[in-house]
Amino acid sequence: MGKRIMIVDDAMFMRKLLSDIITKAGYEVVAEAGNGNEAFQKYKEFAPDLVTMDITMPEVSGIEGLRLIISAFPDAKILMCSAMGQEIMVIDSVRSGAKGFIDKPFVPEKVIREIAKVIG
Repeated sequence: MGKRIMIVDDAMFMRKLLSDIITKAGYEVVAEAGNGNEAFQKYKEFAPDLVTMDITMPEVSGIEGLRLIISAFPDAKILMCSAMGQEIMVIDSVRSGAKGFIDKPFVPEKVIREIAKVIG
């Protein structure tokens, strides 16, 4: 059975883009969420092997979502997605328990390499 991934991004087209990259690589996208709170609720429901989490989202940010998930599920594997110029937030997210990050705009090979590093 393939590894199960949840995609969290407030932009539907970004979720679709990432979903296409992930499924072509043989992983299964089991859930999607549009903010950190929704991510936490869906994490509890689907228990994915990995979460890709956008940093900048309305209502509940990716870093807050990361902290929510990690506080309840310390073994959660979360990769943050960040655009250029968000280095401070990336450092903050790694300190909060993220396993790494994926740069935007997405480069399929890099996305898959980061995912493989964390869940194989």
